[in-house]
Amino acid sequence: MDATVVLVGVVIGIGIFGFPPLVAQHAASDAIYIALWCAGGLVMLVGALCYAELGSAYPGAGGEYLYLTRAWGPRVGLMFAWARCTVIQTGAIAVVAYIYGDYAQRLMPLGAYGTAAHAAISVVALTALNMVGTRYSKRLQWAFTLLTLVALGAVLVASLTATGDTAAPPAAPSPLAGNPAGLMGMGMVFVLLTYGGWNEAAYLSGELRDPGRNMSRVLLIGTAIVTGAYVLTNLALLELFGLQGLRDTPALGADVMQTAAGPYAAALLSLTICATALSTINGTIITGARVYYALGRDVPRLHALAGWSARSETPVAALLVQGVITLLLVGLGAVSQNSVQTLVAYTAPVFWLFMLLVAASVWRLRQRDPDRPRPFRVPLYPLPPLLLGLTCAGLVYSSAVYAGAGALIGLAVLAAGIPMLRWVKPARMPD
Repeated sequence: MDATVVLVGVVIGIGIFGFPPLVAQHAASDAIYIALWCAGGLVMLVGALCYAELGSAYPGAGGEYLYLTRAWGPRVGLMFAWARCTVIQTGAIAVVAYIYGDYAQRLMPLGAYGTAAHAAISVVALTALNMVGTRYSKRLQWAFTLLTLVALGAVLVASLTATGDTAAPPAAPSPLAGNPAGLMGMGMVFVLLTYGGWNEAAYLSGELRDPGRNMSRVLLIGTAIVTGAYVLTNLALLELFGLQGLRDTPALGADVMQTAAGPYAAALLSLTICATALSTINGTIITGARVYYALGRDVPRLHALAGWSARSETPVAALLVQGVITLLLVGLGAVSQNSVQTLVAYTAPVFWLFMLLVAASVWRLRQRDPDRPRPFRVPLYPLPPLLLGLTCAGLVYSSAVYAGAGALIGLAVLAAGIPMLRWVKPARMPD
């Protein structure tokens, strides 16, 4: 049960306050909208099963970087590290910063570009805080972590309370233009971002007693709790706003509370959601900087990234580089029509491309390293890795073809790292 609580706590985060309107914008009907959230739960379970096998067999630090390097060689691992530093992790920080900015702009308007300004301020402030010292950022993390579930509970209760008071039925949704399969594919991209964090199951397997028996229980119970919470929340939101109203809602939690309990409750929840967003940004900055540090440690010509401040106990150089790249992405969002959607499009094809390789790594490592102890094995093998791989391939295609210029920029940044492979050779395999 401890592991289940950890898994649920990692997955349920700030995305549920930012992504439902974007999912609704890619769903043609209420049924499709709810089906996407149910499908997200299934993908979460299948993906977590695959990661649990990899994590139980290779429990060392490094996560996907370790799995990809062992399965496909150091060059693929290096390209993943490049992608994570320049696209995946920094893009994730920028996306959450914009979700924070949407709510902060309601509390403290800063003009036409206020959302981008709030996003940039949060990145600069939290990066600086981490450069001063890890102990300060840890205190902030402790102060804000529990607020996420509190805020989600408030939104759910307010939605259920408000539905009975709605004066008129919600308006019928407008028809969507575009290829239905492509629209649903992009909808799944946003759904799975909301379910993000299930890959952390890879790090739970080494802590469990009898992981071969208990890991499946953790994943089944955790997936059921998360999926149930998300589906119930979205059913309540549909009842309150209707699909079209949900599409037009920029700050979801605040609008729910405005409808249910008035402007003061909306302001209070906006403040709470800002705190949870800052917690997510801070945690992502902490973990993201360690990837730069590992890259500098393993690649001689990037050794400067491995600089570590003994006084502040932080990778200062890595934090600084990460902050600069993230601010450039915040700037990209500022000049786009839909900031969050552009930044998701920037990260999605690259993220799902490497997730596809991770899914294939389950098969690859069973072939290359058959004698490796695997305390947890994927049930019904090879069906789950195959299903995850096909899902990832579909999401790579949907996000690359239908997401517009943002996706092309992300893929171009990934390609920009290819020449680096000619002159950079990893010094050693990751531990």
